[in-house]
Amino acid sequence: MTLNVQFSDTPKRWTIFEGPLNDAFKAQGLDVDLSTDHAPETVDYVVYSPKGPVQDFTPYTNCKAVMSLWAGVEKVVGNDTITQPLTRMVDDGLSEGMREWVTGHVLRHHLDTDLDVNRAPGDWTPHMPPLASERGVTILGLGELGQACAETLLPLGFPITGWSRTQKDIEGITCLSGDDGLIEALKRAEILVLLLPDTPATTNIVNPETLALLPDDAVIINPGRGPLIDDDALLAALDLGKIKHATLDVFRVEPLPEDHPYWHHDRVTVTPHIAAETRPTTSARVIAENIRRGEAGEPFLYLVDRAQGY
Repeated sequence: MTLNVQFSDTPKRWTIFEGPLNDAFKAQGLDVDLSTDHAPETVDYVVYSPKGPVQDFTPYTNCKAVMSLWAGVEKVVGNDTITQPLTRMVDDGLSEGMREWVTGHVLRHHLDTDLDVNRAPGDWTPHMPPLASERGVTILGLGELGQACAETLLPLGFPITGWSRTQKDIEGITCLSGDDGLIEALKRAEILVLLLPDTPATTNIVNPETLALLPDDAVIINPGRGPLIDDDALLAALDLGKIKHATLDVFRVEPLPEDHPYWHHDRVTVTPHIAAETRPTTSARVIAENIRRGEAGEPFLYLVDRAQGY
């Protein structure tokens, strides 16, 4: 039986995903008609991003699941027309991209390489950073991406503390949870990496009170979600010198407006939401595996808990 799979994303993304998706379906032995314009009532599965044309899922009466191409689903879970099972994207390409980006920026700030990049001709002033074993790194969020980053940084010698909503147990990493655990995790965070989902419980988790808990001259790295940070509070902490630097990849409004203070602050590095992109080849395999599971009556991978928001 041929399965109708609707691709709902931008035209540009269609051109780069069509081939890898069809290859992945073939590798799974699935007979799939992949299209951007199936009649809604004939669709078996929707491959989806919030930027795509499908926003009202009411006509998709026979759809068995909606499969997001995004790791974050905060812009999806509020869509009440999605009554089908909803999955989020977790794939090796996302994890690899995130751990490379995070590790690169952790090392950049640990070694103070910006000093050398911006060194004036003739400036022979040496600087000697502490060893990695002397610099505490805290990761808020120990999901797939947080764990991948923690496990990559650990062999470099950094003492890693991780905090999550529910208690985790990861070898070599100090895992904390709850309000008291958050306080302790922040106190250890000479470098703080934010990889929490965007939920009502995590909005503005970086605020005046939590910033005050960080060691002086701490660095903040945010490749997670823009609303995790109270922007005014972070800018104030940067101006006061409490926070040495912030490297930010995600923002409340994207693209970040040209007049936003982050662009013009000498202690802020802005990157354009590039830490972890959904890569066509690896994500297509996840989509194909989930469709295989759906047809075999097996549980879907990475099913979204809508009550939790991720």
